[in-house]
Amino acid sequence: MLEELIKEFKEIFKYDGEVETFFSPGRVNLIGEHTDYNGGFVFPCALDFGTYAVVKKREDNTFRMYSKNFKNLGTIEFNLDNLVYNKKDNWANYPKGVVKTFLDKAYKIDSGFDVLFYGNIPNGAGLSSSASIEVLTAVILKDLFKLDVDMVEMVKMCQVAENKFIGVNSGIMDQFAVGMGKKDHAILLDCNTLKFEYVPVKLKNMSIVIANTNKKRGLADSKYNERRSSCEEAVKILNDNGVNIKYLGELTVAEFDKVKHFITDEEQLKRATHAVSENERAKVAVEFLKKDDIAEFGKLMNQSHISLRDDYEVTGIELDSLIEAAWEEEGTVGSRMTGAGFGGCTVSIVENEHVENFIKNVEKKYKEKTGLRATFYIANIGDGAGKI
Repeated sequence: MLEELIKEFKEIFKYDGEVETFFSPGRVNLIGEHTDYNGGFVFPCALDFGTYAVVKKREDNTFRMYSKNFKNLGTIEFNLDNLVYNKKDNWANYPKGVVKTFLDKAYKIDSGFDVLFYGNIPNGAGLSSSASIEVLTAVILKDLFKLDVDMVEMVKMCQVAENKFIGVNSGIMDQFAVGMGKKDHAILLDCNTLKFEYVPVKLKNMSIVIANTNKKRGLADSKYNERRSSCEEAVKILNDNGVNIKYLGELTVAEFDKVKHFITDEEQLKRATHAVSENERAKVAVEFLKKDDIAEFGKLMNQSHISLRDDYEVTGIELDSLIEAAWEEEGTVGSRMTGAGFGGCTVSIVENEHVENFIKNVEKKYKEKTGLRATFYIANIGDGAGKI
């Protein structure tokens, strides 16, 4: 595939010399959902599919960017001296924002480059195609301009690009998983301190199966903000009653049970219950993985989905239909929604001998129930972004 991409790059940019090639993965969060902004732990891993780039440095200040995923938009051009968000530049605002953030942090970028991108992450599925292209751009800048910057710093700058340049208020998990991923390991990450630990995920005779609901996520942003403010309100109420915390993630389930009576609003109580219990699930799940106990890990995945469905209420009929069908299948070790919710994807751990039937049966039941067609991906845990 890489040879094809190089050939296409040379045709589009009318160039016949040496080129550089890079790859940046997508990511999936195995457990620990909606915990990041609640001061808790997340447990993502990088995937073995993602975004590829073929690049040639230029002598002038022009950037020319082409994506095989958006052929209809053609080549998008912009200049080093005018790095502003422009709606008509569409997807190219992501790499542009990263270039701008590097310059704002006083890294020396003194010319543009030509680049062809190709991603095999489904857009809008919640597997971080945006973080993938951001971190990919950072890796390209570091290599082309010989910058002295480490991956954690680049990850932080990519988050700044998404928050400030694109205007999406996302946490740091996506960029961190994409940049710091490690083959056959997931990352237990404290989103506040950025302390992290690699945990081996030994799947042996099992695979990670990701299913995309293919539902357009219209409500996700406003609902996300509602959930977030419910949790912040719960913290405020606990503080007013002498519980001195900054985030719900600071409380264990046992500690929370002693003070939750202060939260009298039923909705806030449900949201807070999820935030605290999900954070504990993430920590316990990691302990089971360290003992090589995938079965118990799978049970916690199931519990995570139930909590996201009943307490956080971010699932919806599409995700629930996929999960219920998955739970009915022989060989399913665990299955849950992943990402923000209201559409997007589910992640399941399935025994290899049952994967084929799992996909066939879940797809059939899902279509019967929702009228939509799900897309399935068998994923392995891969390394973070880098030069190929």
